[in-house]
Amino acid sequence: MRRDERAAFSPDPKNTVDVLAFVLCPATAFAPVRNQDELDAIRSIMLPVKTEAIRRWSKAQVAMTRC
Repeated sequence: MRRDERAAFSPDPKNTVDVLAFVLCPATAFAPVRNQDELDAIRSIMLPVKTEAIRRWSKAQVAMTRC
């Protein structure tokens, strides 16, 4: 089975660009569907994941300023 590198992307919590790219990505980037109910489900699943990415980035920024 061929590995899709795009599916393996994991934002570096210390990298502002990585986190912003992930957080600002629309729901259709994660699952290109046309059904509004499916898009809403994807959004509801991704919201806490994106929130966690922001939390980790913020924590990393605080840690870097303390060093």
